[in-house]
Amino acid sequence: MKTAPLDFNNQLFSFRDSLQGFAFSFTRNEEDATDLVQDTLLKAMRYAQSFQEGTNLKSWLFIILKNTFINNYRRKGKFNSYMDEASSIAMNESYFNLTYNTGESNCSVEDIHKALKKLSQGYYLPFIKYFEGYKYHEIAEELNIPIGTVKTRIHMARMMLKKNLRMYSER
Repeated sequence: MKTAPLDFNNQLFSFRDSLQGFAFSFTRNEEDATDLVQDTLLKAMRYAQSFQEGTNLKSWLFIILKNTFINNYRRKGKFNSYMDEASSIAMNESYFNLTYNTGESNCSVEDIHKALKKLSQGYYLPFIKYFEGYKYHEIAEELNIPIGTVKTRIHMARMMLKKNLRMYSER
Protein backbone atom coordinates (compact mmCIF):
# COMPACT_ATOMS: atom_id res chain seq x y z
CA MET A 1 0.00 0.00 0.00
CA LYS A 2 1.49 3.32 -1.15
CA THR A 3 1.61 6.29 1.23
CA ALA A 4 -0.53 9.30 0.28
CA PRO A 5 1.51 12.26 -1.03
CA LEU A 6 0.49 14.56 1.83
CA ASP A 7 1.41 11.92 4.43
CA PHE A 8 4.72 11.29 2.67
CA ASN A 9 5.53 15.03 2.66
CA ASN A 10 4.70 15.26 6.38
CA GLN A 11 7.06 12.35 7.04
CA LEU A 12 9.78 14.10 5.04
CA PHE A 13 9.50 17.30 7.04
CA SER A 14 9.59 15.40 10.33
CA PHE A 15 13.28 14.68 9.57
CA ARG A 16 14.14 18.30 8.86
CA ASP A 17 16.07 18.87 12.13
CA SER A 18 18.10 15.67 11.71
CA LEU A 19 18.86 16.64 8.12
CA GLN A 20 19.88 20.14 9.20
CA GLY A 21 22.47 18.76 11.62
CA PHE A 22 23.77 16.32 9.04
CA ALA A 23 23.96 19.07 6.40
CA PHE A 24 25.84 21.35 8.80
CA SER A 25 28.46 18.63 9.29
CA PHE A 26 29.19 18.94 5.55
CA THR A 27 28.87 22.67 4.97
CA ARG A 28 30.01 24.16 8.31
CA ASN A 29 27.69 27.05 7.51
CA GLU A 30 24.11 27.40 8.77
CA GLU A 31 22.71 29.08 5.62
CA ASP A 32 24.38 26.60 3.27
CA ALA A 33 23.11 23.74 5.43
CA THR A 34 19.55 25.11 5.23
CA ASP A 35 19.84 25.39 1.43
CA LEU A 36 21.14 21.84 1.25
CA VAL A 37 18.22 20.55 3.35
CA GLN A 38 15.76 22.39 1.10
CA ASP A 39 17.37 20.88 -2.01
CA THR A 40 17.21 17.45 -0.38
CA LEU A 41 13.53 17.74 0.51
CA LEU A 42 12.66 19.01 -2.96
CA LYS A 43 14.49 16.09 -4.57
CA ALA A 44 12.79 13.65 -2.20
CA MET A 45 9.36 15.02 -3.18
CA ARG A 46 10.31 14.98 -6.85
CA TYR A 47 11.46 11.35 -6.69
CA ALA A 48 8.91 10.14 -4.14
CA GLN A 49 7.72 7.46 -6.57
CA SER A 50 11.15 5.80 -6.40
CA PHE A 51 11.05 5.46 -2.61
CA GLN A 52 10.27 1.88 -1.71
CA GLU A 53 7.65 1.48 0.99
CA GLY A 54 9.01 -0.39 4.01
CA THR A 55 12.58 0.92 3.66
CA ASN A 56 14.16 3.47 5.97
CA LEU A 57 13.00 6.94 4.88
CA LYS A 58 15.55 8.73 7.08
CA SER A 59 18.44 6.80 5.52
CA TRP A 60 17.07 7.51 2.04
CA LEU A 61 16.95 11.25 2.85
CA PHE A 62 20.48 11.22 4.28
CA ILE A 63 21.77 9.57 1.10
CA ILE A 64 20.02 12.18 -1.06
CA LEU A 65 21.52 14.95 1.08
CA LYS A 66 25.04 13.50 0.90
CA ASN A 67 24.82 12.99 -2.89
CA THR A 68 23.41 16.49 -3.38
CA PHE A 69 26.29 17.96 -1.39
CA ILE A 70 28.85 15.96 -3.38
CA ASN A 71 27.31 16.94 -6.74
CA ASN A 72 27.14 20.62 -5.75
CA TYR A 73 30.75 20.47 -4.57
CA ARG A 74 31.83 18.95 -7.90
CA ARG A 75 29.92 21.57 -9.89
CA LYS A 76 31.46 24.33 -7.82
CA GLY A 77 34.88 22.71 -8.21
CA LYS A 78 34.58 22.52 -12.01
CA PHE A 79 33.42 26.12 -12.18
CA ASN A 80 36.22 27.33 -9.88
CA SER A 81 38.78 25.32 -11.82
CA TYR A 82 37.54 26.91 -15.07
CA MET A 83 37.72 30.38 -13.53
CA ASP A 84 41.23 29.72 -12.17
CA GLU A 85 42.37 28.58 -15.61
CA ALA A 86 40.75 31.59 -17.28
CA SER A 87 42.42 33.93 -14.76
CA SER A 88 45.76 32.23 -15.32
CA ILE A 89 45.45 32.66 -19.11
CA ALA A 90 44.51 36.30 -18.68
CA MET A 91 47.51 36.91 -16.40
CA ASN A 92 49.88 35.25 -18.89
CA GLU A 93 48.45 37.31 -21.73
CA SER A 94 48.93 40.56 -19.80
CA TYR A 95 52.64 39.85 -19.36
CA PHE A 96 53.08 39.67 -23.13
CA ASN A 97 51.33 42.98 -23.75
CA LEU A 98 52.90 46.30 -22.86
CA THR A 99 49.45 47.68 -22.06
CA TYR A 100 46.33 45.89 -21.02
CA ASN A 101 43.98 45.64 -23.96
CA THR A 102 40.40 45.28 -22.70
CA GLY A 103 39.13 45.23 -26.27
CA GLU A 104 40.99 41.98 -26.92
CA SER A 105 39.73 40.32 -23.74
CA ASN A 106 36.17 41.36 -24.57
CA CYS A 107 36.57 39.81 -28.00
CA SER A 108 37.62 36.54 -26.38
CA VAL A 109 34.43 36.38 -24.33
CA GLU A 110 32.36 37.51 -27.30
CA ASP A 111 33.96 34.87 -29.50
CA ILE A 112 33.20 32.17 -26.94
CA HIS A 113 29.56 33.25 -26.82
CA LYS A 114 29.38 33.33 -30.61
CA ALA A 115 30.91 29.86 -30.84
CA LEU A 116 28.40 28.53 -28.30
CA LYS A 117 25.51 30.09 -30.22
CA LYS A 118 26.66 28.29 -33.37
CA LEU A 119 26.02 24.93 -31.68
CA SER A 120 22.63 23.39 -32.38
CA GLN A 121 20.39 22.76 -29.36
CA GLY A 122 21.17 19.04 -29.62
CA TYR A 123 24.84 19.73 -28.89
CA TYR A 124 24.50 22.90 -26.83
CA LEU A 125 22.27 21.50 -24.05
CA PRO A 126 24.34 18.40 -23.21
CA PHE A 127 27.57 20.42 -23.38
CA ILE A 128 26.29 23.19 -21.08
CA LYS A 129 24.85 20.64 -18.62
CA TYR A 130 28.19 18.82 -18.54
CA PHE A 131 30.05 22.11 -18.12
CA GLU A 132 27.76 22.94 -15.17
CA GLY A 133 28.87 19.73 -13.50
CA TYR A 134 26.08 17.29 -14.29
CA LYS A 135 27.07 13.68 -14.83
CA TYR A 136 26.45 11.90 -18.11
CA HIS A 137 23.62 9.78 -16.69
CA GLU A 138 21.92 12.86 -15.19
CA ILE A 139 22.03 14.63 -18.55
CA ALA A 140 20.71 11.52 -20.32
CA GLU A 141 17.79 11.29 -17.89
CA GLU A 142 16.94 14.98 -18.10
CA LEU A 143 17.11 15.15 -21.90
CA ASN A 144 15.60 11.67 -22.30
CA ILE A 145 18.37 10.43 -24.63
CA PRO A 146 20.78 7.48 -24.35
CA ILE A 147 24.00 8.05 -22.38
CA GLY A 148 26.10 7.19 -25.45
CA THR A 149 24.37 9.96 -27.37
CA VAL A 150 25.12 12.39 -24.53
CA LYS A 151 28.83 11.49 -24.62
CA THR A 152 28.97 11.80 -28.40
CA ARG A 153 27.21 15.17 -28.42
CA ILE A 154 29.49 16.57 -25.73
CA HIS A 155 32.55 15.36 -27.64
CA MET A 156 31.25 16.82 -30.91
CA ALA A 157 30.41 20.14 -29.21
CA ARG A 158 33.97 20.34 -27.89
CA MET A 159 35.37 19.68 -31.35
CA MET A 160 33.14 22.36 -32.91
CA LEU A 161 34.08 24.88 -30.22
CA LYS A 162 37.76 24.05 -30.64
CA LYS A 163 37.44 24.60 -34.40
CA ASN A 164 35.54 27.88 -33.98
CA LEU A 165 38.02 29.18 -31.40
CA ARG A 166 41.16 27.99 -33.19
CA MET A 167 42.53 31.53 -33.45
CA TYR A 168 43.17 31.52 -29.68
CA SER A 169 45.11 28.26 -29.67
CA GLU A 170 47.59 29.59 -32.24
CA ARG A 171 48.98 32.28 -29.90
